[in-house]
Amino acid sequence: MRYIFSIILIASGFISWAQTAIVKQDQQIKTMVDEVSSQNIEAVVRKLVSFETRHSMSDTTSKTTGIGAARNWIKAELERYSKASGGRLKVEFDTFTQAADGRRVATPTVMKNVLAILPGTDPLDDRVFIVSGHYDSRASDVNDAKIFAPGANDDASGTAAAMELARVMSKYKFNCTLIFVAMVAEEQGLYGAANLAKRAKAEGWNLAGMITNDIVGNTYGMETGIKDNRSVRIFSEGVSVVETPEEATRRASTGTENDGSARQFARYLKEVGERYVDQLDVKLIYRRDRYLRGGDHTPFSQLGYAGIRVTEMNENFERQHQTVRKENGVDYGDLPDFVDYEYTRKVTQMNLASLANVALAPREPQKVGIVTSGLTNKTELKWESPVGEKPIGYYVVIRETTSPIWEKKFFVTDTKALLNYSKDNYYFGVQSVDSEGHESLVVIPRSVR
Repeated sequence: MRYIFSIILIASGFISWAQTAIVKQDQQIKTMVDEVSSQNIEAVVRKLVSFETRHSMSDTTSKTTGIGAARNWIKAELERYSKASGGRLKVEFDTFTQAADGRRVATPTVMKNVLAILPGTDPLDDRVFIVSGHYDSRASDVNDAKIFAPGANDDASGTAAAMELARVMSKYKFNCTLIFVAMVAEEQGLYGAANLAKRAKAEGWNLAGMITNDIVGNTYGMETGIKDNRSVRIFSEGVSVVETPEEATRRASTGTENDGSARQFARYLKEVGERYVDQLDVKLIYRRDRYLRGGDHTPFSQLGYAGIRVTEMNENFERQHQTVRKENGVDYGDLPDFVDYEYTRKVTQMNLASLANVALAPREPQKVGIVTSGLTNKTELKWESPVGEKPIGYYVVIRETTSPIWEKKFFVTDTKALLNYSKDNYYFGVQSVDSEGHESLVVIPRSVR
């Protein structure tokens, strides 16, 4: 699939002429997208289910059942991918001791996320992107650590997606660092994600975006009976919880409550994902997560990072968090035969295309501003070049205030632009672009004099 944008070329900062241009797929990204395998994803899901339970408080000593066997297998599988990458993919346990919480963790427990780190190749590009699924599971009783808890869709599907991304992407090189994570203890209280988010903050990671793929394998609408294998939701918050009073004042005066870093990241996944994946409609949901609920992106959001959640369009609650049984003619339980692996493949491809595009792109422009030294119906923007790889130019993006997505792109080679669009009536952003068309994330301008 190719997206057609209205792209206006600007010379010397002023509109000179317009044309309709085609934003083409990059062949290297297309090759990676095509390598994503539904058979591999299914094999991982069924293997994870074979451990009988992956409850975070389950057995850690058995080689065949429980959370310990599951995490050891995930690590070994990622190490196998590392060999194919020539050892560039660095696999490790992210180990921590979770304190008893009086709810879902009865005693202090050693827990382990599984990380596969693919370092970037540009020494000046310190960006980090995380993509994850959670490998723990549960049944109806969240504290039953022994009962069969297959967790095929929730969330072996997301774990398989993250692992498939590691398998494919570790064969290639990117400007910045990508971290593929199998997260623990999501069902017990998002503890694995909370630990990794705190580690990112403590170690000063330049974490530019975090994606959790949680419940990405069901296509059957429980109440409607409708099968939807082309829609996927991305949840993102508009306003950061770590917003300062100064930032809140600026947001209120400019009306940018819909332009936080997480929401920009979500828009990016929609644009690039739909560019590469046929028959996929990405739905932007303007909430951090589902109503009154949370996921592994939540601890990252709470520390100010751009955390987003990817999840299926319709959840089937007869499968989710259910003890396996048949009751009144209804099959309950999160079993692997109910996962749509072709759908999970498309969701994984969306993740891959977006991550590859942003990781191959130059960094974002710096000090992006709208000039407000005088009243005018035109909009003047200026910015500075990024560090690291130098872009061939920039896109100034524009949308009406009621539009959820960027509608036009203006290409400039300068670090300024003067547009015949009023800043009162439109939102603007700027992104770097390289010779292959890889775009950075969008930066929302501040007012400058």
